[in-house]
Order: sequence, then C-alpha cells, then structure tokens
Amino acid sequence: MAKRQAQTADSLPLVAIDLGSDSIRAMAAQQLAPDLFRILGVEERPQKFGYICVEQGIITQSSNTGYAIGEVLRLLANRIGQRELPTAFVSLGGQSMQIVPVHSKRDQARSKEVNQQLLDEMELECKQKIEQRNPEVAVLGLVPSYFILDGVEQDEMPTSEQRAAVVEAHYIAFYGRKAIDSQLQKAFSQAARSIEHAFVRPEALLSAFATCDGMQVLMDGCAVLDMGAQTTTLTVYKGGQYLLNKVVPKGGYHITRTLEQRGLTFQTAEVLKKRFGVASPAYVEKNVRLRVPAAHDLDTEDVLITTEELAEMIEMKLREILAPLIDELKKVEDRIRTLYITGGASMLTALADYLQQQTRVRVQYGAHNLLLHCDTDEKYLMPTYSSLVGTILLGQDYRDSHKNQLVRQPGFLERIKEGTLDMFIDQR
Repeated sequence: MAKRQAQTADSLPLVAIDLGSDSIRAMAAQQLAPDLFRILGVEERPQKFGYICVEQGIITQSSNTGYAIGEVLRLLANRIGQRELPTAFVSLGGQSMQIVPVHSKRDQARSKEVNQQLLDEMELECKQKIEQRNPEVAVLGLVPSYFILDGVEQDEMPTSEQRAAVVEAHYIAFYGRKAIDSQLQKAFSQAARSIEHAFVRPEALLSAFATCDGMQVLMDGCAVLDMGAQTTTLTVYKGGQYLLNKVVPKGGYHITRTLEQRGLTFQTAEVLKKRFGVASPAYVEKNVRLRVPAAHDLDTEDVLITTEELAEMIEMKLREILAPLIDELKKVEDRIRTLYITGGASMLTALADYLQQQTRVRVQYGAHNLLLHCDTDEKYLMPTYSSLVGTILLGQDYRDSHKNQLVRQPGFLERIKEGTLDMFIDQR
C-alpha cells in the first residue's frame, strides 16, 4: 500500500472553530491579501438540536463535543470541495479563565539571531512556569505583551533579522482549570482531528476590532464586552497590557429563561426577545400589546404582554448580568476610550444606548467587516462571527511564523472510532 505523503498546514484552507454554548461553528477562509480574507464556507451545529456538550465555555461532554467537531468539519469540507479538513484553529473562553503576567529571559552570551525557535522555547518556558506553580491549572493562551532586546524595548514582535545577546519576552497568560485544556484535547482526538493552534477568545476579538479600527485603539485603551448565550465577559486592554478579564456565568440564555416564566416555551421566549425585545422601557418607541402562544402544559391558549412589560423584564435581568462588569469598567474608564460590544446576545435592540448611559467611554459594536472581501454575505458581518474571523486572522499570523509545519495526522484508532460513529449515525 502506498504511503500517504505528509501534508503541510500551508496547503490547507484556514479553518477556525468556535465552541459556543449555543452552537459549535466552523469557518473556512483563504487569505487574499494581508488582513483580507474570503470566507469559503461556514457550518454550524446548534446544541439545542443535539446533546448539550459545552456549557459556559467549558466542555462537559468530550465525546459529544468530539462528534460535533467532526460533523461540522466534515460538512464544511463537503461545502468547500475539500477532501478533508484534518486540522483547525480554535478559540477558547470560559467561566474560570483568569490572567497573569509572566516573562522569560535568555542570555545567549553573545549576539545571536532572534529566531522563531527561540521565541517558541521562551513561550513554552512561561507556560511551564505557571503550570508548575499551580498544577491545578492549564495555560490556555499566551499573548505577547512586549519584548526587550539588549535592554531596548521593541515596538513589535522581534524578527529573525534582529540579533541580541539578552532577550526578554513578556506575556499575558490566560489560564483556567486543567480540565478545560484536557477536555478540548480529548474532544479533538475523538473527532480524529488535530488542533493547529489554540487562541483565547478575547485575543481573537481584540485582534479583529483593532485591525479594522486601527491599532491605536489598543494604545489608547479599549474594552470588549462579549455577550454569549451562557457567559458574559469583560476584557480591558491598554498599551500592550491586559488590565482585566472578568467572566459572569450568565448571558442571553438567562434573559430568555426570565421571559419563559410568563408561561412561554423557551423557543417562543427566544423569538419574542429577538423580534420585540428592547434593553430598557426607556427605548420602547411604541407600547404594543402582543399575543403569543402559551406553553403546551398550560390551560390558557395565549399569553398577553406589552412591549414595555417585555422591556422591564429584560432590563431587570440585564442589570443582574452587567452590574458586576460595569462596576469593574468604572474603575478603569479613565484609562480607556472605547467599549466594544459583541457576541450573539449583544444584538438586543438599544443595548448600545443602554450601556452608553452606564459609562463615560464611547460604546460601539465591534466590527470585522474590513477583514472580509466586499462580496461577503452580510450575515457573516454580524457580531456572532467576530470570534471566528478574529481566529482566522490570528491563524494566518501563526502560519506566517511557522511555515511548512506538518499536519499531525489522527492515529489509526481515532480513524476507526470516527468510522464507527459514522456507521451508527447513518442508521439513525
């Protein structure tokens, strides 16, 4: 039997996976020019139509997650006419994620080239420092903060054209419970796929927004409020430093659950929130009485609710979700200029106006449209896809600095496992 030739990652499309609490999404793209991409295809597997496997950013069922990852990548490969997609970049978030500064220093005795191998070794050393200090955690992502070459701080990432005897690398480490990393690795193994590289979700979002608005926003200071289905995260960044990353284990899902208490099914409450929901009664233009179907187990046929009553319920839950994050934001609002809002739950009508009343910084939706070709379907410009596009951007940067890296092929046992899954799925 002919031996299959090893494949390099550069020969494959850029693929990003977002493990959300409402769905698992995968996007394939190709680079057209620096910081410009064409989306080749997107596939999604909503969790509400299958087994729940990711909750509050944490994988709770690695086998179910592995099946979902394998499924979306198979569908995506079919959509874009690719034989297979064996590897992907992935973005990570989650309830337990925290940040800490860490650095590594190398004295090379004499001036030598600052190559990628040296930087990778220093990054690994930083990761090991944290994990050895606290065996209960795993480093989920290391974001470069700044570098010092022979006592001179660098404005950008060092390149192989530079030389130095003493190299200092300073990072911000995102870390969380070790189970987050181990479950992720297990899920990809069960999907018979490999992780090309993992990034933290705040870095993916900030990279996309800063690239579109100009890197000066990072120096001036900015924050990202990422509102997901089950978690809401506030990240604050200024001048090369992450100042804050705080996660609240509540999101758009919990707003829907509040509306559900009026005697509605979850699906009806979700539709009501998206079509008529407003962040506060103060932004309701016209108070309209709505008649919506009640849950099947109730005697009444319909539920009557006005748009103002709906907004009151939403605002009550919003205050509960956002209060601790707004308190943290107010502590640093003199140091930043912009608050970006993003995530699926951020599409609530008048949310930007509501937040603008709570803080003195400028509030705007984070945009990633300038990273995508002008013929991109408008739905992919929505905040729901910002994390995927940001991961694609970081993925291309990673490939540029790790050229000709071989794709790690799944082992024989993983391929057998995937084939067995397919056999049973086809019979359903």
